Amino acid sequence: MVNADRNESDVIFILLGFSDYPELHIPLFLLFLVIYMITVAGNLGMIVIIRINPKLHTPMYLFLSHLSFLDFCYSTVITPKLLQILVVEDRSISFAPCITQYTFAAICVVTEAFLLAVMAYDRFVAICNPLLYVVVMSQKRCALLLAAVYTWVIISSYMFIYSLLILSFSGTKIINNFFCEYAAILSASISDTHVTEMIIFILANLNTFFTLTIVLTSYLFIFITVLKMHSASGRCKAFSTCASHLTGVTIFFGIILFLYCVPSSKSSWLLVRVSTVFYTVVIPMLNPLIYSLRNKDVKETIKKLIELWPSG
Repeated sequence: MVNADRNESDVIFILLGFSDYPELHIPLFLLFLVIYMITVAGNLGMIVIIRINPKLHTPMYLFLSHLSFLDFCYSTVITPKLLQILVVEDRSISFAPCITQYTFAAICVVTEAFLLAVMAYDRFVAICNPLLYVVVMSQKRCALLLAAVYTWVIISSYMFIYSLLILSFSGTKIINNFFCEYAAILSASISDTHVTEMIIFILANLNTFFTLTIVLTSYLFIFITVLKMHSASGRCKAFSTCASHLTGVTIFFGIILFLYCVPSSKSSWLLVRVSTVFYTVVIPMLNPLIYSLRNKDVKETIKKLIELWPSG
C-alpha cells in the first residue's frame, strides 16, 4: 500500500540552488533563460526539420527526433523551476510536485540513455554491415526498438517511483541542489529505506551497465572495422558518420559517470551543482547543435527555412 498519500501535505523540500551566491542570481537567470530558449527552439526545430526533409527520413534521424523531444521535455521539467528559485525568495516545493519532477526527470534520463544505445547500434550496422543496413534497420525493426525502449523505461520508472511511494514521509528537508533528486527525497522518509535503496541501486546500475555495454561494444566493432579499411577517404567517411553521435554519447555518459565518482561532501557541493547544470540544462541545448553542425542536409534545410521565413 502506498503510504505517501497519508502525509505528503506535511512534507516540504527547500531547494537551495545557488542561494549561497546571491550576487549571481540575475546573471544566472539571464544565462539559463537564454539557454532554455535555445534548447526549446533547437530541439523543436530539429524535429520539424527531420519531418519536412525526406533525406532525413532514416533510422538515425528517427531516433534523433525522439532524442530531441526528450531533451525538450527534460529541459522543461528542470529549467523553469531553476529560473523560479533564482528570482523568488520562497524556494520551497511540496511533496507531490517534487515527486512529479523527479519522476519525469528520471524517465527522460533513462530513455535518453537507451536511445543513445540504440543509435550506437544503428551506427554499428551502418558501418560494419552496410549491405544489410536497409534490411536490419527496417521501419518495423526501428519501431520494435523504440517500443522496447519505452516499455522498459515505463517499467523501470514505475519501480523507481513505487519504491519511494511505499515509504512514509514527514518534515522539512533541505535539497542542496536546484531540483528534486532521489537522495534528498529518500532522506525525508521516516520508514526503513533499505529495500528502496536496493531496488533503485540495482535498477540504476543495471540500466547504466546495459546501455554502456551496447555503446562500447558497438563502437569497438566500428573501430575495428574502420581500421581494416584500406582507403583513407573511406575511414574518414566512416568516422564522420558517427562523429556527432560519439560526441553526444561521450558528453552524456561522461558527466553521469563523473557525478557517480564525486564524493558527497560540503567541498564538492558546488562541483556537483555545476556538473548537474551541465547535464540537465546545457546538454539538451548541445544535442541539436552537435547533430546539425556536421550534417549537410540539416544545414541546407535550415538555410532554406531561413530564406523562406520573410516571404512566409
